[in-house]
Amino acid sequence: MKDTEAILGNIKQNLIEGQTPQLQEVVQTALDQGVSAEVILNQGLIAGMGELGQLFEKKEAYVPELLLAARAMTAVMELLEPHMVKAEAETAKTKVVLGTVQGDIHNIGKDLVGIMLKGSGFEVIDLGVDVPPEKFVEAAKDGASLVGMSSLLTTSLPLIKTTIDALKEAGLKVKTMAGGATVTPAFAQSAGADGYAPKAAAAANKAKELLNLA
Repeated sequence: MKDTEAILGNIKQNLIEGQTPQLQEVVQTALDQGVSAEVILNQGLIAGMGELGQLFEKKEAYVPELLLAARAMTAVMELLEPHMVKAEAETAKTKVVLGTVQGDIHNIGKDLVGIMLKGSGFEVIDLGVDVPPEKFVEAAKDGASLVGMSSLLTTSLPLIKTTIDALKEAGLKVKTMAGGATVTPAFAQSAGADGYAPKAAAAANKAKELLNLA
């Protein structure tokens, strides 16, 4: 237990410091020692990003530190993802479209949600960032059951409703989910979203709930 706590502490510290090679090494060590990818993600990486976010709010960390941490986190996702993709019979053929809405280029939260969904067996179509409504519609036409939209900037929030309206106008019977630092449950509801997830770790469970797979 103490060894695991020490490893997770090292993961958080290396992430906060943006030390990509060291972070990759300690994450691989954790995997080799049998620490689950979910624990590494939730108690190491996500926890570390949370601590860094608090430092940023206190003006004890700045944008360059955030960018370095984001780069380090993206790098270690390649190590974690193969260990999280464990298809479950009820979700293996269920397609989810993900994207950060038009006007926003933030991807960390969206990427985490994608990994959590893949870990639950969903087929994830990641459209990337700055995605216009019509691209969501086009992707959803290819058999998607759920469309997930992310927004971090207040200026891009209206695009969530615009995208949901576009999906409805296209006659697509898909469930929709919204999330991101500036998205609230009340906003998601007002935009017409079927669901909202406050954290990446909760997104997969919310997706299952919306699709009656829970």
